[in-house]
This record gives sequence, structure tokens and C-alpha cells, in this order.
Amino acid sequence: MLLIRWFLSHTVRQAVELRKHVLKLVRAQKDIMAPQAVAAITEASDQLLKVLHSGAKSEAIQKETTQFESVANKWIPPYPAAAWRENVEVLLVAVAVAMAIRTFFLQPMKIPTGSMQPTLYGLTYQNLKGDPTVEIPGFFQRRIDAWFRGISYYHIVAKNEGTFRILDNQPRSVFPLINRQRFQLGGDRYSVWFPGEKFFLEAGIMNGQTFSKGEDIVKMKVTSGDHLFVNRLTYNFRKPERGEIIIFETRGIDRLPQDTFYIKRLVGLGGDCIRITDDQHLVINGERLTAATRHFENVYTFNPEFKENCYFGHANQVTGQRYGRNIAEKFPNESAEVTVRKNHYMAMGDNTMNSSDSRTWGDFPRENVIGKSGFVYWPISSRFGWSY
Repeated sequence: MLLIRWFLSHTVRQAVELRKHVLKLVRAQKDIMAPQAVAAITEASDQLLKVLHSGAKSEAIQKETTQFESVANKWIPPYPAAAWRENVEVLLVAVAVAMAIRTFFLQPMKIPTGSMQPTLYGLTYQNLKGDPTVEIPGFFQRRIDAWFRGISYYHIVAKNEGTFRILDNQPRSVFPLINRQRFQLGGDRYSVWFPGEKFFLEAGIMNGQTFSKGEDIVKMKVTSGDHLFVNRLTYNFRKPERGEIIIFETRGIDRLPQDTFYIKRLVGLGGDCIRITDDQHLVINGERLTAATRHFENVYTFNPEFKENCYFGHANQVTGQRYGRNIAEKFPNESAEVTVRKNHYMAMGDNTMNSSDSRTWGDFPRENVIGKSGFVYWPISSRFGWSY
């Protein structure tokens, strides 16, 4: 009955919330309150609850609520800096909830590299220098591109003739989440804000290079990597399936930087025998994976010529004119076969020609898996949401 009245009456809701708040304060300060104070508040609380359950009218409830508030004000010692305490408490609860969500449900992650292109993109650069047809958008369009599409433009023109020299070998933090990297040209210094680690390499400039006054030093379009939520819940109820995009820790994996996260497509489960054919097919336990295999519907194009940002199956270590470089140490030829250890997984990137994956460093313990790829929340692109 009280529950129904709580929904229908503002006075009842107000009385219930006041009683709840006062009893919370009593529990927090009971060790420093006099016994008679605790007894007086408890008696007033019981009387208010009795009136609430009696079905009394709003006037009677309001009267008893006022009386209960007077008793509480009389006996409960005030907190020093009460407003600050309450704000800190709310903040700590919010932080605890956020950390719990991050640990057990959804963890934000930024795609660090292009190893999963074109499924998921890392930071990408487009050098526009030398193309007079390309115009840098105006201020407002650049803001829209940056906020919604994750696109930034860099256009730096030489103030005077001089020789290029990098002052900061890596981007430096000048404020939380704000990085910059500086360089010098002649007697002038320049700053680049929010650069990637390979900014000057991608811009095609290096120490000792000379520029004329008015010449473009940097003219580049940079697109941020996809930001997604890692689904940390699903694998608590089932094991990962072949072909799913998984996120795993590099802890204990030889030849990889430790204490970081990688994102790849799961291809091999414990006990699987895997080989790679010369036409980029994966053969697992004697079965040839094709575009009809679940979770691999978009992985294979089998174009005879490699094209950037296109699915290309999985290449092995063929070093002829077809590939021209070693990319799969554990799969030196079509007949090479690798058996995944028990309770281990093998994972490979979709961007097969630019992916350091299990073809090079082998399998890893299944305990390293922290979740599967979830919702791409930024930037707004064709991969937004679950569309990728």
C-alpha cells in the first residue's frame, strides 16, 4: 500500500526520502552521538513510518515530517563543510561506477595501428604536399571535421628560408591530454599540436632538409583511429569463436611490447592445425576457409594484385615478386603447418601485409583475452556503431 502511495503522492515521497537520509546520517555518526540522541531520532522515525503506513492524509504526513525534521536537526551534529563532503561522495560513487563498468562491461579503446584495416582503422595520414588542387577547409568546417569525423588538417608554411630540425623527438605532454611536438626552421620555431608518433615521417620531412620562404613544410590530412568499446561481458558466459575480433593483453607474449592491448581476428583455437596456402587461404584442420565461413564473409577478395586498404586473405612468407618481403616467420611456405597449443589462441590482422600477428610471434594463452570488439563510438564514419 505504501508503495502505491509513494508513486501517487509527492508528500509521501518527500517523507520517505527524508527518513532515509536521516537514518543514513545516524548510521554514519552513531559512534559519536549520545545514546539519547539516537533514541530520540529512532522514536521519531518510527512515528513517521507509522503515520505513513496508516494511510493518513497529506496534512498529517506533512506535520509529522516537519516534526521528524526538527528532531533530526536538534540531535544530529552538523558535518563541517557539508557541501564539499556531499560533492566528494557523489564524485567517488560516480568514479566507482565508471570503473566497475570499465572493468566488467565496457572498456573504451583506441585502435592503435592499421593492422585491422579496412575493418577497423588506426591513425592514418594523407600527405597533401605537392598537390596544388587540394585546399584546406575553413575554420568552421575544420571544427566539424575534427569533432565528428576525427579529421585534422595541418598546414605549416616556412616563414623564412632555413634548414629543418626536430626539437622534440617524440610528442610531449604540456597539459593532460594535450601534446605537442616542436621543430625549428632557420631561426624560427614551430609547434605541432596533437601529432602522432610518426608525424614527421608521414609528412615526408627529415632533419637537414631545406625549405624556401613561403614553401609548404607540412600539408597533411590526419584521420584519428577508431574508438570503440570493448565488450568485456560476453566471454564470461562463452568462449571466443573463430573469426571474432578479439582484444588481448600482450603480457607474456615474446617479441611484443608488454602491458599493452592488441586487437586481431581470432583464427586458431587450441589443438588446431593451421597452414596458409599461396592463394592466401587459411586451411584449418584440413578445411579451407572461404568467404562463406562464418565471421570470414568479408575477409577474402583474392585480387591477384595487392591493393592498399583491401582485404587480401592471409599471406605467408613468399619472397618473390608477388610480395617482396618476409611477413610470416612461422609460415615460410604453403606446406608449413602450425599446431596451436592447448588453451591457446592464434590471431591475425585483416590488413595482412601490414600486420604483426601470430604468423610472426605464434599463439598466446587464452587468459590474455579481455573481450571482443564492440561499439565504435567515434568518429562518425561508415564503421560507426556495429556496422563494421
